[in-house]
Amino acid sequence: MDLDSLFKLPIVQGPMAGGATTPELVAAVSNAGAVGAFAGSLLSPSVIRTQVERIRSLTDRPFLLNFFVQKTPAPTAEEIARGAELLRPVWESLGWAELPQPKQWCEDFDAQFETLLALRPAGASFTFGILDAVQVERLHAAGILAIGTVTTVEEALAWQAVGADAVIASGIEAGGHRGTFIGRQEDATLEARALWPAVVQAVSIPVIAAGGIMDGADIKAALALGAKAVQMGTAFLVTEESGIHPAYKQRLIEAQGQPTRLTRSFSGRYARGIENRFMRQMAASEAQVPPYPIQNALTGSIRAAAAKSGDTELMSLWAGTGVARARPMPAARLVELLASELQS
Repeated sequence: MDLDSLFKLPIVQGPMAGGATTPELVAAVSNAGAVGAFAGSLLSPSVIRTQVERIRSLTDRPFLLNFFVQKTPAPTAEEIARGAELLRPVWESLGWAELPQPKQWCEDFDAQFETLLALRPAGASFTFGILDAVQVERLHAAGILAIGTVTTVEEALAWQAVGADAVIASGIEAGGHRGTFIGRQEDATLEARALWPAVVQAVSIPVIAAGGIMDGADIKAALALGAKAVQMGTAFLVTEESGIHPAYKQRLIEAQGQPTRLTRSFSGRYARGIENRFMRQMAASEAQVPPYPIQNALTGSIRAAAAKSGDTELMSLWAGTGVARARPMPAARLVELLASELQS
């Protein structure tokens, strides 16, 4: 499949890791004429296969899979202890005598990649890193489009150089994790409407715009700046099919006036979400926490406890700057609404 035949509508539903992108959400979006995307980054190969089977039972339309490009870390005992100590104020507030140790730091990307090749979706997007040219060639040999996530022009050029079919240019307004992989994350601060045309001008491959896109007017603006399509995450987080915790979803629906900001305290990589007690409690030490995925694994037990009790003050409430404009409704209805706004 080529990129042109992928789109009935120039809309990709953002592949948000952590359970947001259920098979039902992905299928509903694709069936409505946009492109659904499933986040496989935090899942084992067997779970990815099961979830893709479920998606395919619900739609025969194209969809994407998404993965984090990363190596499995091997932190020292001292690094782990230092990370746990920085989190002490949080886990002590839960009444714990110590922070539970993670069973693993992350999934094996190489194993995920082989699973991706076997599953052969229409395309796959990647973030946190970059594939090499051989990996891109293997995707193409399997009939899979290769799409890289970028936050700077330099990253877009790097993806083009390894043979990517398109790039997703993600502005600073985007919710969730930043995809920066060249240079310091703190330096990749271009606003979406500055980043999009800069990337369009720099590369010859199609650009998918992301960051702060919530309605048809936003989509029109991105297309006018040269984007081939848009990727929308936060807009789909409040749909009925979204798999996020009900209390998290309610916080997004009621987000008027609640600020979002970037933090690395939850995961060790900068990500945007609604500010809560965890962010405030960790603000003084967030620069010292271990890098992703070590910190992400260390905070896993805290976030699990928060989910069990429904405490949104200790959850990672990922959301973009446009969250106050999110519209709760079934995903298919949202796609229809966006399509009508785009044509008006």
